[in-house]
Amino acid sequence: MNHTDPTKRHDFVLIFDVTDGNPNGDPDAGNLPRTDPETMQGIVTDVCLKRKVRDYVTVAAGEDIYMEHKGVALNAQNRKAFEGIEVEPKKATPAERDSARAWMCENFFDVRMFGAVLSTGQSEGLNAGQVRGPVQLTFARSIDPVLPQDISITRVAITRESDREQKETEMGRKTLIPYGLYIGHGFFSPHLAAQTGVTEEDLELFWSALVNAWDFDRSAARGLMATRGLYVFTHEKPLGNAPAHKLFDLVKTERNDGVDAPRAFGDYTVTVNEDGIPDGVELSAVVEAREGVVA
Repeated sequence: MNHTDPTKRHDFVLIFDVTDGNPNGDPDAGNLPRTDPETMQGIVTDVCLKRKVRDYVTVAAGEDIYMEHKGVALNAQNRKAFEGIEVEPKKATPAERDSARAWMCENFFDVRMFGAVLSTGQSEGLNAGQVRGPVQLTFARSIDPVLPQDISITRVAITRESDREQKETEMGRKTLIPYGLYIGHGFFSPHLAAQTGVTEEDLELFWSALVNAWDFDRSAARGLMATRGLYVFTHEKPLGNAPAHKLFDLVKTERNDGVDAPRAFGDYTVTVNEDGIPDGVELSAVVEAREGVVA
């Protein structure tokens, strides 16, 4: 399976959808689903996608994560590294700080894959520099415009005891889009992977996370989400055999004729121009969108 080889360059296309949910709320817009204000296409940030990966690998593989979901300060994570190499942070030499950085690459999956700024605790001597991650993700964008909705709901739980005699219910809000099919892209650099120590098992776990993360992150607010396609282009040469954008153009997702308001994955057709794949590039359909099954 070449797509799990960390010594090769990989470019990939991720296709996922959401039904009656909010895939990524925008705090600047009252937590409405993120959109491009000019085209009204839906947006899911790279940070959101990485959070799904982090949460999945923690649950599925018990991997330690640098950017914990909540409750763990970054300086505390940095301190673990200096404790791990048995060095007092404020007395650390440049070589020992390099060792602390290497310790974090070895022990934190997300540092190894995504990189991190490890210099947040400079005042305490907790400076291990920074790591450039071999995995980079773009924002995901919906194929068509989406219509964010802010829906009123009724709840029977009263907030204040003093209000119980005046009312039996209170109003709440839920934000969602009826349906959106999103396309995201990503890149894997073997040169940076060699610096952080990425293994074949790491890559296999990463692909698994992109496929299964939604099943470990169910929420009424997010509605029904699923990965519909994951295509990995693997290059024979470490520097690549073709530009990534030309490979991405080989995967086409189009709305079917006669569909004015998409409401299901079946309203779209995904095609892959396999005849157009350049020499030296291999395509792995980790999830085949046309059949919706894991390869």
